[in-house]
Amino acid sequence: MSVCGKHKYSKSVLGLVFCALLTVTYLFLIGTVDVRSHIVPFFQFEAVDPNPSWVVPTCRSLTPLRVYMYDLPRRFNVGMLNRRSSDKTPVTAATLPPWPTSSGLRKQHSVEYWMMASLLYDGGGEERETEMEAVRVSDPDVADVFFVPFFSSLSFNTYGHNMTDPETERDKKLQADTLKFLRGSKYWQRSGGRDHVIPMHHPNAFRFFRDQVNASILIVADFGRYPKSLSNLRKDVVAPYVHVVDSYTEDESSDPFESRPTLLFFRGTTVRKDVVNDNLMFQEGVIRAKLANVLAEYNDVHYETSFASEENIKLSTQGMRSSKFCLHPAGDTPSSCRLFDAIVSHCVPVIVSDQIELPFEDELDYSQFAIFFSTKEALKPGYMVKQLRKIPKERWISMWKRLKNISHQFEFQHPPKSGDAVNMIWRQVRHKLPAAKLADHRTRRLKIPDWWGDRR
Repeated sequence: MSVCGKHKYSKSVLGLVFCALLTVTYLFLIGTVDVRSHIVPFFQFEAVDPNPSWVVPTCRSLTPLRVYMYDLPRRFNVGMLNRRSSDKTPVTAATLPPWPTSSGLRKQHSVEYWMMASLLYDGGGEERETEMEAVRVSDPDVADVFFVPFFSSLSFNTYGHNMTDPETERDKKLQADTLKFLRGSKYWQRSGGRDHVIPMHHPNAFRFFRDQVNASILIVADFGRYPKSLSNLRKDVVAPYVHVVDSYTEDESSDPFESRPTLLFFRGTTVRKDVVNDNLMFQEGVIRAKLANVLAEYNDVHYETSFASEENIKLSTQGMRSSKFCLHPAGDTPSSCRLFDAIVSHCVPVIVSDQIELPFEDELDYSQFAIFFSTKEALKPGYMVKQLRKIPKERWISMWKRLKNISHQFEFQHPPKSGDAVNMIWRQVRHKLPAAKLADHRTRRLKIPDWWGDRR
């Protein structure tokens, strides 16, 4: 080949290389080619433990959520804790009563109290704002969300627990008065309630007028009794129950696997009722009675029928702390307080519920510290116990460590602490805001009924 030919050949090759580089650069800039995913692994080291016990799985948002809390008279909230207190003035940080120690099962749905308490807490100054997910603001015009301090769960447990009792009318009246108050608020009118946060943790909370506030961000335990039109993951927050057993703060055994002789533990009611859900019967609750027969033959399985009492709660505490796995079958709804009792007892939860939704699941991978069985699998004789026996000691210890590492995220307390349950809930509220804002803005400009839902 002549020198001239070689020169032309070289220019052609260089031109092709230049075009290729230009194309790859363009694709990289628009996001079509992910070069980073191919290059970065060569500069990374393999982690010995992807989930070491010292790693905190979540981090606080950069700025606190600004929350405006309506000033409702005490009869809507803490007045139900002490009937003798004045119901004419709103509660303040100085007048907030402690949650009663003898509240029994009412405590498990007390999320509304702890959310209010976190907004009332005024200690810590600037340090508080650097640690808390939400702060109360006095000017509603600068608020990100609006908190409605109506204790709808406590109202049901106080006045409407028997459903047909004359006291139920007091629960209905409080709901009606809350709705009337909200409809008179220009901020509720402005967004249709979409940027309002309303706790409804008990499955029967706000049951008379729930469909009239379903645009709001609802704080729920699960979706077992509600049609999708009333409550769903897109807009609502699944919050944990407040655990009723004491937290296991001294769980420092050198060999936790061997120090827990019971393989699988359950204490609770085994006769549950079916519940109507979206024109279908929610029937998972009947599994508890059937499991009693399936698990009866094993010496290291403790399956006992009991009812909530102070003594039984103590026995449950002892049982969970001495068990490797704690069974969580569905009850009247897909979830129950038992799951969170197990978490703070560092007893690996065994969840049997085909319809359960779990708190903070966009941040927590429950498969790292819980075992799941379908209803069909759990009722297959011998299957569940056989699978639990197959779990190696090393894997169980890893799950136990993980439980110890994340259990603080299921603690409700006052004063609140960074990363605790109430702060996790407020962070979840923040996550729901973009969808709420989108719906609010679209509604304001639409001249005809929204076509999108019909099209989809």
